Amino acid sequence: MTDKDKRPWAGRFTEATDEFVERFTASVTFDQRLYAEDIAGSMAHARMLTRVGVLTDEECEAILGGLTTIQQEIEQGRFEWSIALEDVHMNIEARLTGLIGDAGKKLHTGRSRNDQVATDLRLWLRQQIDDLDGMLEGLLRVLLDLGEAHADTVMPGFTHLQTAQPVTFGHHLLAWFEALKRDRARLADCRVRTNIMPLGAAALAGTSYPIDRAYTAELLGFDGLAHNSLDAVSDRDFAIEFCACASLLMMHLSRIAEELVLWSSSQFDFIVLPDRYCTGSSIMPQKKNPDVPELVRGKSGRVYGDLLSLLTLMKGQPLAYNKDNQEDKEPLFDAVDTLADCLQAFTGLLANLEPKPESMRAAALRGFATATDLADYLVRAGLPFRDAHEVVGRAVLFGLEQGRDLSELSLSELQTFSATIDPDIFEVLSLDGSVAARNHIGGTAPQQVLAAVARARAGLDRE
Repeated sequence: MTDKDKRPWAGRFTEATDEFVERFTASVTFDQRLYAEDIAGSMAHARMLTRVGVLTDEECEAILGGLTTIQQEIEQGRFEWSIALEDVHMNIEARLTGLIGDAGKKLHTGRSRNDQVATDLRLWLRQQIDDLDGMLEGLLRVLLDLGEAHADTVMPGFTHLQTAQPVTFGHHLLAWFEALKRDRARLADCRVRTNIMPLGAAALAGTSYPIDRAYTAELLGFDGLAHNSLDAVSDRDFAIEFCACASLLMMHLSRIAEELVLWSSSQFDFIVLPDRYCTGSSIMPQKKNPDVPELVRGKSGRVYGDLLSLLTLMKGQPLAYNKDNQEDKEPLFDAVDTLADCLQAFTGLLANLEPKPESMRAAALRGFATATDLADYLVRAGLPFRDAHEVVGRAVLFGLEQGRDLSELSLSELQTFSATIDPDIFEVLSLDGSVAARNHIGGTAPQQVLAAVARARAGLDRE
């Protein structure tokens, strides 16, 4: 018997499927990735059918044994996938029937490929979210370790990529931490809506068999049931939501990547990237290219494209299931794979990053980073802020003309701009004094950075 003869829907048709159409409509080349989830779902379905009396105990045991054999064949590379059988579901079902006979044909009782694939995809994505969560936690811990080690390393803080005020490198790293922590929370929230079971919706209207959906959900670890059969088979919101969360995460990774690229350049010279995360030039021997962060930055667009693909895929579909939905898997798979690779790359890179505190400090001294501190000093002495702003602006202009930072001007020179300036001004104009003055929750003071690291680490440890 050929694969075409085995097709479960062949009875309705009078001619074989065109060879091109067969290839065009098949999804097994990519959805075979769902084999473990498909087998797990089938095992749970078989147990449920046995519980409600549709299958005998003997039939159930045969089905479970056959599915176990099939999983072993797949994992050992001995399973023969057939495009003629269209997808992962029919390939496994045909092999099961070949192994155990008529009992295999009974497995599909009370379900459809429509609710089967929706279930498989949710099971798969649930596990991927759990795996990504572990990877994100690892990256967050690397940032905390690095932030703690550099709680008092002074660097320039930037707005408009211009030197603004001094901050600590640890504080900057904790800004990255906060963004990625939000991403982790979004993925956890996405998991809640992903972990709903569609199985039992059948093709679109439910089934007339006395199924026990709650029991199946319990076996598969779902938190709840899809409450409308039409929505259950046609909903791909969970996949879109994941890609939206992934896009936000990739946007944050891209911003981090941009800073790593800038900071590793000779113009900034703030960090040294580990050699094993860089490449060289085929023509310029001196080059050390930051390819890993550049690729992470570039791959953000790829994940954005996956999100747009899914949104476009779903926007014109009437209820319920449509063949269009076959196109949901490749963008979702790609988003997961790309995100996982980027998290792995960044975790290794940042764990081996070499900051250059002297270069960071020298850069902070070049850009009049303590100008705001001088303005705040004048305000505390009784000058209105706008007047203080003007005074400091004139002092900065003088410093630019002289080629000296504010902290390098003499007391007499500073007093030409305001008589309220006293000798204690140099405590204010120092980089260390500036960062230490921001000693409140959320501030850049080393004491606050260490406290923030402790709070964050305790939060991770409680999970």
